[in-house]
Amino acid sequence: MAKRQSLRDLQERLAQRLSVAKTEAVTAAWLAVESNGNRYLLPLVQSGEIFPWSAVQRVPYTKPWYLGVASLRGGLHGVIDLAMLVESGSTSTMTTQNERITSESRLVSLHAALGVNAVIWIDRLLGLRSAAMFSGFGPRPDGAPAYFNRSLMDVQGLLWQELDLQVLVGEPEFLAIAA
Repeated sequence: MAKRQSLRDLQERLAQRLSVAKTEAVTAAWLAVESNGNRYLLPLVQSGEIFPWSAVQRVPYTKPWYLGVASLRGGLHGVIDLAMLVESGSTSTMTTQNERITSESRLVSLHAALGVNAVIWIDRLLGLRSAAMFSGFGPRPDGAPAYFNRSLMDVQGLLWQELDLQVLVGEPEFLAIAA
C-alpha cells in the first residue's frame, strides 16, 4: 500500500512540475556558438544535429573554409569552418585550425530542409538563447556578408552576430567550393 501511495505522490509532483514548466517556458530561438573568439547565433529552425569533432577527410582544390568531408551517422557531410568562411574577406588574424581543435569543438549540421548536406565547425557551444536574453541591437559590421542578419547585444553587453543559414546556403560563393 505504501508503494502505491508514493507512486501516486510522485505522479502528482510530476504533473505539477509539468504544468509549471508549460506556463513558464521560454522558447529558445538560437543556438549560441563561438568560433575563433567571435559569438554567433544560429537559428534553431535552420540548425540540425550537433556532433562531436570527427575526423575530416581533406578534399583537394577547394576553398580554405571548406575543410573536407566527414562521415556522420553513415552519411558524408561537407565540413565548413565557420570562422574561416566569415573571415575569408578580412585581414584579421586567424588562429590556425589545428590550434582551434579542442575537446569542445563541435560540428553543427544544417537543417535538412535547407537542402545542403553540410556541417559547420564551431569552436564551442555556448547554449541556447531566447529574445529575452538580449537588451538591444548592436551595429552591423561594415561590409558584412548577406547572411549576417543583425547584431544583438546581450544584458552583459556582449555583441552577438545572428546568421541566416538559409541565405548562406543560397550564396553562389558558398555553393562554389572549388578553389
